[in-house]
Amino acid sequence: MVQKIFADLHNHTRASDGDFTPEQLIKQAKTLGIKAIGITDHDTLKGLENALLAGKKYEIEVICGVEVSIRFKRSYFTGTLHLLCYFRTDRLLDDLFVKGFHDVLARGRGEQLVRLRVDEINKNFGPKSNAQILKRDLAYEDIATLSQNATRRHFAIALKESLGIIDKGIINAIIGNDSPSYLPSGVELDKVFDFIRKNQLLAVLAHPAAGSFPGKGHYKEVLPSLEIVERILPEFINAGIHGLEVYYPGHIKEHQDLMTSWAKKYHLIMTGGSDCHDGIERPLGVKGISESEFKVFKEALA
Repeated sequence: MVQKIFADLHNHTRASDGDFTPEQLIKQAKTLGIKAIGITDHDTLKGLENALLAGKKYEIEVICGVEVSIRFKRSYFTGTLHLLCYFRTDRLLDDLFVKGFHDVLARGRGEQLVRLRVDEINKNFGPKSNAQILKRDLAYEDIATLSQNATRRHFAIALKESLGIIDKGIINAIIGNDSPSYLPSGVELDKVFDFIRKNQLLAVLAHPAAGSFPGKGHYKEVLPSLEIVERILPEFINAGIHGLEVYYPGHIKEHQDLMTSWAKKYHLIMTGGSDCHDGIERPLGVKGISESEFKVFKEALA
């Protein structure tokens, strides 16, 4: 049976990797009796204007947000954690705010990320490195000529066609997840919090325990274990995080209780959401917060 909730604060539309348009998602929220819905697409604000229009149409309160990918490269963890960044609706009318947010997000994807990955490969495998596997440095143009949305496949093609590396094992050693050159997508934590502080965003650590979800499904995806998140948590606390996503489909009761204790310990607000991407594997209306918890959230947002 679907959990009866007041606000579902974590959902995705076609603006990132969801199956539904903003209007379709908000129409579903109306059908489910949800009073407020957070639209938090990955690293983009593009679906929010249409979401707000749909919210007025269906009389659903829309909470504007972005799920920001935060990049980590540690000896014990190389990957991303996610930060739900919420802000007031009127900020969308501020062109400087919107442009500034897009500029921050652009650091974690696209050209800027490709250039950083090229630098890492040259540092570890270029002619001036200890390995000296590449006869010349890999150039950004080697990748850009193949695609404006470069993936690992394009790096492999460039290493083969531009630098003459045929051995698949060597290519994997250069671009694989275990490579010292591997750089995950996302923005560095300090860069994000510079923007959060200046613009008074409400920052919530998304699904902290989902990487340790014991069941099947998509909720844990490629997220790190709870032990790693707990090790990194002080960095988020020191940066000035405001909340924890306690209620989440990939959090079993044990995790939910632990997240609640963390929230109390660090004086953080508690949020929740379904992380909706589709109608079957990750549907809307599975998790969320009560009306009283939503009032606390709104006070913090204001």
